Amino acid sequence: MSKESISSQFVIKNALLASKLAKRVGNHLSMHGISLSEYLVMHHLEHSPNKAVARIELAEHIGMSASGVTRLIAPMEKNHIIEKVANPRDARQSLVKLSEVGQRLYADARISFEQISAEQTSALSLNQQEKILEFYTKLI
Repeated sequence: MSKESISSQFVIKNALLASKLAKRVGNHLSMHGISLSEYLVMHHLEHSPNKAVARIELAEHIGMSASGVTRLIAPMEKNHIIEKVANPRDARQSLVKLSEVGQRLYADARISFEQISAEQTSALSLNQQEKILEFYTKLI
């Protein structure tokens, strides 16, 4: 039986870590009535330069298909977390942005997200966390 390459082990460990973190963080965010994917959408909208982005940009940013993002944000729109706005550059395409309700929800959820993030990374020093972020930046 052959040994797995270090790169294979790395990908497997990352996939397992991502799955476990998503579950833990998602459970924590559920008290706000949102999923981790919804939080990632809100985070991207809040930090985008114009505070409004096309659905395809959301899809690319969070690693989903365009149709997957459409299914994800439909209930967010229905619950008034996000809203459609006209695209000043292309009338055929609308943009999405956080509504006032969404901005308040994101602010509350962000506190919980910061807390669970700190708990999940508490075994690592700040220097170790910075190095890992540097590695991820190279990979992503």
